[in-house]
Order: sequence, then structure tokens, then C-alpha cells
Amino acid sequence: MRPHIGIQLRSGVPADPVPHWVEILHDKTPAADSLHPAVDSVLSRRGVPAWITREYRPAASDWSAEELRAGLNRVYRIILRRDSGIPPGLVEEIALLPIVEEARPGRIAVAELPPARATAMAGGTDQRSRDAIFLAEAHRYSRGDPEIVVAVLDTGVCLTHPELKHCLVSGQDFVDIIDGHGEFVGDFLGLDESPDDEVGHGTHVAGIICGAGIAMPSGVAPRCRLMPVRVLGAMKRGETRVGAGLVDNINGGVKWAIDHGADLINMSLGVQHTGGGLPHQEVVEYARLKGVTIVAASGNDGQEGIYYPGGFPSVITVGAEDRAGSVAAFSTYGRQVSLIAPGTDVYSSYLENDYAFSSGTSHAAPFVSGAVALMKSYARSRGRRLTDGQVKSVLKNTADKVGRAFKDRKAGYGRLNLSDAMRLLENSLN
Repeated sequence: MRPHIGIQLRSGVPADPVPHWVEILHDKTPAADSLHPAVDSVLSRRGVPAWITREYRPAASDWSAEELRAGLNRVYRIILRRDSGIPPGLVEEIALLPIVEEARPGRIAVAELPPARATAMAGGTDQRSRDAIFLAEAHRYSRGDPEIVVAVLDTGVCLTHPELKHCLVSGQDFVDIIDGHGEFVGDFLGLDESPDDEVGHGTHVAGIICGAGIAMPSGVAPRCRLMPVRVLGAMKRGETRVGAGLVDNINGGVKWAIDHGADLINMSLGVQHTGGGLPHQEVVEYARLKGVTIVAASGNDGQEGIYYPGGFPSVITVGAEDRAGSVAAFSTYGRQVSLIAPGTDVYSSYLENDYAFSSGTSHAAPFVSGAVALMKSYARSRGRRLTDGQVKSVLKNTADKVGRAFKDRKAGYGRLNLSDAMRLLENSLN
């Protein structure tokens, strides 16, 4: 993938028909070199040859009402034909055009991945974290429903892991990173249908959601289905590996998951706003319009700050609690935090059919995603469909408060209490 610029035209601006960017990855014949006279003029005057493509595909033969309202039909990817990088000031000049609503450079998002470790700990396999959310009591109501699909947008999933084989549905690999922009290892060029994990982060997250409970505590919703969507590749930073992926390709992964039947999406990742439009804005809006719940990690810098997609009001943003039930010292906090959940020394599935402990808000978020899946499953068993708004209301009103305020600056509405959530849901469905 070469350097690119993402632009969104204003509503009603006519544009030339262009292919989707995936269609020209291996064959540039279908590529277009014209979008709109104003944009074309800037590129020509600057001497920047480019291929013009669409950022998104419609889910069906034509754009749906939700796609149009989210503005997905107006987003384009300008792929530079030269590898010399984006010329200084080009993005800003395009952004100033009256026909352009937003312009942003293609950016690589880097996700710090807390190291997994196999250190022996009390209890051996961490039943503590499941007890902290009262999972055993919640499982009296439901253990999930295979019709409820949780998409995990992450580093992929170990597709052969015995804890996960029972729940996997077809996924996709969206990692296609600009070559030369880091010391990447493994598969980082070329999209495909194999979302296999090379880092371990996504596999660990997946086990918390729907692990079978063979050699680890059961996942929160083990009878639900899991859709692995690989959006982060592996990049070396010193002696450690981090997850990295193009922000725009992560967006494509979100839309793909929604269009392929995900009921909710776990995004144990986050990027800060560094210029241009807010990261993931149009696909988060698309999810909201489609009624698909997004759960995201708050971040691991221990400071007050905002990472996206967790910064959007429609996203359930999860911080981490420590082994004592307090907000973990590393948990990013602020008004965007909805809940906290276990995020310290969590035991789950890992690479090569193994298991490991790991800490971070990345591992707190899937507890909440599993809770949402379990709630949707129970409602379905009662012949009802739980809306995104109902999910948030139940979680908010059943969380265990950490102080006197209804919403705490660091813990949001409080600690996830899945047993109380299921009890309130049962009463509300009567």
C-alpha cells in the first residue's frame, strides 16, 4: 500500500465514478485519475500523479439509507503513485477546497500491546476476574446464543485454538500497511481471508469473550459466535512487538463486520486525534445507525485523555480495574469512560494453542463485549431484540458504584456487574 490521502466531499457534490481501492491493489488498470475538477487541479498543479478510488463499498447493489446518512458514499482514497511521501501542505490545500468536507493523510495507528506472560499466579488460571463480574450467576440466565455474533477487530485470532474453534465464523484480514514505515514482521502486505494471529493480543481478547473453558475459566458468552477481523499487524519496537495498522483499513474492517452480520464489535485499540477529522468517525456513525454496539478500550497511559473510537459518545468505553476492584493505575480516564472491568492479570487463550496472563484496558473491554453478547442472547431467548440504547441503559444502571457520584471521572458508571445486569434485564422483559 502506497501513501494516500482520504477525503470526504460535501453532500451533493458530483464526482466521477471510481473503483474501490481494493480493486486496484494488484491491477491498476481499473484505476481512475480524476475525481472532481477542483481536486484534479490541485494534484495537477502540484505534480502529484495519483490513483483515485472509493474508500468504502456499499453493502448491497446501491448505498443504503444508513450508509448515505453516515456519508460513506462521499469518502475517497487518493493513492499516490510515487513512494516519496505526501508533499508538505498538500492535505491542507485539498482540505481548503469548498467542495471538501474533510481531508486527512493516511496514518498508521500503533497500539501498545501489554506483554502476555505465563507466570504462575494464585488460583492458577485466574477465576478471580470472572468472579469479579459475577459470571457464574449470570450464566444461570444464559451462556450465549450462536445467532449473536461478536466481531473482534484486533491482531487476528489463533484459528486452531481449542478454546475458540467452536465459536469462530468466517473473518477477514485488513492489514495492508505502507511498506517501509516500520520494522514489520509476518504478514503485513495484501488483504486476504485468513485473520490468523501473529501477535497474541486478539487471541487473548477473543478467549475472554467466548472461550470454551477447557483449560481456562469460561468466556463470558461461550455459546455466541466470534468473527475475527484482523486490522493490526505486528511491528517491532526495540525488543517488543506492537500492533500497527492503517486507520483507514481499520475503518474498512468496521464496515465489513457490520455488513457481514456482527451484532457488536470489540475494539481493544485506540488512536489519538492528531489532525483532520476524528479517527473512525464515519464508521462509528454507521454502526450507530445500524444499531451495532461498539465496545472499545479507554487506553493504558494512566492519564486523563481520549483515544478513538472510545472518545465517541455512542461507544461503550471501558477502563480497567485492578485485583482489588479499584481503577487500575494504568487505565486512561475521563468523561468518555463508561465502565471499568477486570483488566489486571487476566488469564486467557494465546498463540500456538497456549494460554497466558495479560493486563490492560484491552483485556477489560472484552468482558463488557461478552456481557453485551450475553444480554442480547437472553433477550433473544425471550423473543425480544435488545437495542443498543437498552444495552447501555442496563449496564449503566447496574454497575457497582466506586463513590458517591452517579458517574465517576475515572470509573465511569462503575464496575461491571453482569449478574445484576441480567437480573434487571429479566425484569424489564417481563
